Amino acid sequence: MKVAQNYIRHHDVNAEGHLAQAVVLVLIALLGVYGIGAARLDANALIDGLGIIVVQPDILINDYVEKAGLGAAFLNAALCALVGYVLLRRSRVLISGPAIAAVFTIAGFSLFGKNVANIWPSILGVYLFSALSKRPFAENVLVALFGTALAPLSSELAFGIGLAAPWNFIVALAVGSAAGFFLSPIARSALDFHRGYNLYNIGFAAGFIGTVTLSFLKAFGITLSSGGSWASVNPGFIVPFMLLYFLGMMAAGAVIDPQWYLGYKGIVASSGRLVSDFVRSYGLGATLFNMGTMGLIGMAAVFIIGGDWNGPVVGGILTLVGFAAFGKHPFNALPPMIGVTIMAMLSNYGLRTPASQLAVLFSATLAPISGAYGPFAGIAVGMLHLVLVQTVGVLHGGLNLYNNGFAGGMAAGLIVPILEWMREWRRHEV
Repeated sequence: MKVAQNYIRHHDVNAEGHLAQAVVLVLIALLGVYGIGAARLDANALIDGLGIIVVQPDILINDYVEKAGLGAAFLNAALCALVGYVLLRRSRVLISGPAIAAVFTIAGFSLFGKNVANIWPSILGVYLFSALSKRPFAENVLVALFGTALAPLSSELAFGIGLAAPWNFIVALAVGSAAGFFLSPIARSALDFHRGYNLYNIGFAAGFIGTVTLSFLKAFGITLSSGGSWASVNPGFIVPFMLLYFLGMMAAGAVIDPQWYLGYKGIVASSGRLVSDFVRSYGLGATLFNMGTMGLIGMAAVFIIGGDWNGPVVGGILTLVGFAAFGKHPFNALPPMIGVTIMAMLSNYGLRTPASQLAVLFSATLAPISGAYGPFAGIAVGMLHLVLVQTVGVLHGGLNLYNNGFAGGMAAGLIVPILEWMREWRRHEV
């Protein structure tokens, strides 16, 4: 660990930040290239597919691969990730761990809920909050990007409840912007509840906004659409690309920094509790290697549980990869994933339901708990997470794409005080 600490003190954060910009741009481009290739270079199919995606109500879960095909789904993911990247660059935010997590989270969820149209209202709302607060948008740009969790709210109002044009677009923009406006202050308070042990903090905050919004809609007799889809694609169409994608990350990390393993020692020794910026603390090379490793672990998890291959599952893996720059590593992420798997097999939920399969991947939002309190605590909170995630979606009606972030915040808020009490009790006993 001492060697890793010496390494941390000497690597050039600013230089690696500029290199990270180029690396992230290449990774985004590769998603787009795969999408174009999956569509067999058929421009009409891609355009038609994007058109289908844009007019989806997008209540959780709505698989774009099922609705529009692999090509359009991945191209949409690349375009949305590019929007996030451009906003970060325009705001002059250095690309590091949080920014990488935001870009990959957008890409992942743009396979099942976010698109090039519905991400803008909540971003506008965060921008208006920054302007009214007389603060630079750069201070809230990450909230704006993660806050696209509420994208289905705009899509549902525009296309799901039967409002006529142009009122459907006006209402969607107004309500979506209002949701984004209030997200920043709510997210700050939400962080206090789970003390940084839920990595998807914006998902926790967005869950409350989605719940309040759904409550108002119900009060006026407005019923949400009952759409949604869940595909099961031949792994041969997706797995080879994903395998090369993640192995490429690992290779790039080793090339960028031949001493990546020194920084990686620091990564796997960290708890991952918010805010854990692996790029700044341990270097880009070690971070890329960790990202590729977590991608392979995500793929392995899908095979082990016999999961489906589709937009939501790939989105879960990409989110796992993104947060491998911002808190997750194999030692702290695997225990909650194992806990979810155990509870799914013990309970009536099983591993064949979409919610259980996604929970295996997204439960790594609770990685800091196993990082701070040990693997058994991680397994326990993973078991609790599955029970909660199967239920809390009813509260927001699928308006919050980060349902696992909502459940994870509750699980962390409930279990961390107990773990703290147990730690204190053991100290007094000793």
